[in-house]
Amino acid sequence: MGILDILQSIIPPAMFFSAPLIFTALGGVFSERSGVVNIGLEGLMVMGAFVGVVFNLAFADVLGAATPWISILVAMVVSAVFSLIHALASVTFRADQVVSGVAINFLALGLGVFLTKQWYGKGQTDMVSQPFYTRDIPVLGDIPVLGPLFFQDMYLTSYLAIILAVIGWYVLYKTPFGLRLRSVGEHPMAADTNGINVYAMRYVAVLISGAMGGLGGSVFALTIALNFSQSTIVGQGFMSLAAVIFGKWHPLGAMGAALFFGFAQSLSVISSSIPFLEDVPQIYLLIAPYVLTILALAGFIGRAEAPKANGVPYIKGSR
Repeated sequence: MGILDILQSIIPPAMFFSAPLIFTALGGVFSERSGVVNIGLEGLMVMGAFVGVVFNLAFADVLGAATPWISILVAMVVSAVFSLIHALASVTFRADQVVSGVAINFLALGLGVFLTKQWYGKGQTDMVSQPFYTRDIPVLGDIPVLGPLFFQDMYLTSYLAIILAVIGWYVLYKTPFGLRLRSVGEHPMAADTNGINVYAMRYVAVLISGAMGGLGGSVFALTIALNFSQSTIVGQGFMSLAAVIFGKWHPLGAMGAALFFGFAQSLSVISSSIPFLEDVPQIYLLIAPYVLTILALAGFIGRAEAPKANGVPYIKGSR
């Protein structure tokens, strides 16, 4: 097996598994850059996965080929609204942000599983009838070497994830909105003195994280899981949170970390086609993403500095 064949069996699955992590990690970057710790990314993904699958099943016959795209939009809206609970607790009531995030995780999973049992009479939904499909990109897919690696048998959601990461970087670092949002996370009192509404900016940031978490969860459900159950999203949100920290609270850094974790997740799927992995016991490949996540954080967290006001509730007028 040549190098090109090995790369061709590695890159598409790695990007496929990375896309949901990239979406969710981007939401985490926006939230934490504004000063709100969001442990609830897992719960937001669960809510997105649940809504995406249920909407897909309910409207597949009506919407046809557009169903998965409309499903992820609906999941984004519902998860953004759901994230208001975290914003209300963290920003308005100044509750402990970690506790609030954990509550979001439990609430989303409990609500999703309860409604699934009520509506489908079992612990999981039916399989989605209109999932996302892989496709080749015209013209680009015919490019020698690069075409088979990056533009054949790919999910469009993988490209969307990379595009949104670049847009996220531009918004955070090249626009007045991004400057305000980062200032609120670094020194909220100085931002307030300059006329920036700290509470409003943090609400917006949490809403963005809700929408992106919903997008990540729904894309995971409609490309990888293809249904919703209690075990659909297990650890994905925490891995996205790790990507935020590993990527040093930077959109492109978070994307790189998510690609790394996505590659780790794909190992158990692609191992049979890679000569030096085919004899490795499957259990080691299944735990690889979590071990690599811990090693990455242990190695980099000391050098990664969070926004100075991250996790600190702002009380207007206090010093």
